Amino acid sequence: MVVGRAVLGGGCFWCLEALFKRIDGILTATSGYAGGSVSHPSYEQVCTGQTGHAEVVQLEFDTSKIDYERIIRLFFASHDPTTVDRQGADVGSQYRSVIFHHDPEQKRVAEKVIKDINTSRQLQKPIVTELAPFQDFWKAEDHHQDYYDKHPYAGYCRIVIAPKLQKAGFSSDSIIS
Repeated sequence: MVVGRAVLGGGCFWCLEALFKRIDGILTATSGYAGGSVSHPSYEQVCTGQTGHAEVVQLEFDTSKIDYERIIRLFFASHDPTTVDRQGADVGSQYRSVIFHHDPEQKRVAEKVIKDINTSRQLQKPIVTELAPFQDFWKAEDHHQDYYDKHPYAGYCRIVIAPKLQKAGFSSDSIIS
């Protein structure tokens, strides 16, 4: 098996993690931080917006079951890539839409998907997702991992995450473990 890796930010990492954990071919989805200037940042540091990090999910995937382009298309379908530093009520650079590409091929695929979506006018505004070379990924604190699965009835999970999962085609039976 060939394992690929993707690092994506699209608002709160709990949302992306909950979605991608349910996609066939995704081996791991880990919440964390990328794109900043501080080593081993804490959630509290990242929340200030001063470290330059984005909340991200790091994915490991089986390339025989899902390819990088499919992951990028799911990523764009799962959040609003047309807003700068904002996803719903989450505001700040730590919630920006960003793809941290690992190599020139990942960058090329992301650029192709962005062009396809913008050309087709699937969205009302153009995509503003940042494309940046991957440098470091810092795993978020343990209580942020698998947050939705551990707290499906928490307010944020019910109001924000569950509707995103339903929009992605997951039934309520499959989204609450």
